[in-house]
Amino acid sequence: MELTLISSSFCGACARTRSVLRDAARYLPDARITEIDVAADPDAAEALDIRFTPTVIVRDIAGAEVFRAEGLPTVPQVLTAAVRALPA
Repeated sequence: MELTLISSSFCGACARTRSVLRDAARYLPDARITEIDVAADPDAAEALDIRFTPTVIVRDIAGAEVFRAEGLPTVPQVLTAAVRALPA
């Protein structure tokens, strides 16, 4: 599964979101965390239809989006989304 953080350098909540994802990843040994900076890669942000930072997207192993949070998610929200991303 993949946890993607879409962030920006001027976003104070983005640092807190990084921490939430790191905390959640301790319980998700197969999870991969990636980060996209909207200033460095505006095309990727546009392709993902990003309107706010931070945005967190959780994808299953096939790449399908199972969760999207605009703003600061909680660790329980990320873990619940991770369960949805597990194979059936």
